[in-house]
Amino acid sequence: MISNVTSLPNVEPLSLRDRLPARPAVSPEEPLDSHVLLKGQREVLIRHGDKIYRLRHTSNDKLILTK
Repeated sequence: MISNVTSLPNVEPLSLRDRLPARPAVSPEEPLDSHVLLKGQREVLIRHGDKIYRLRHTSNDKLILTK
């Protein structure tokens, strides 16, 4: 049986970075508000590579980042 199906070209799969939508870079002069990171919480976990960090907002209104 003869088929009219055309095979797709071999294409390299896209990396995760290529599949994510482009995000505008935050300029170093433009501070990021801590409320954006904390979202009303007293602490959040942040993944950086294969490490997990904890960002805490203390009762003295300080931010502490620990590994």
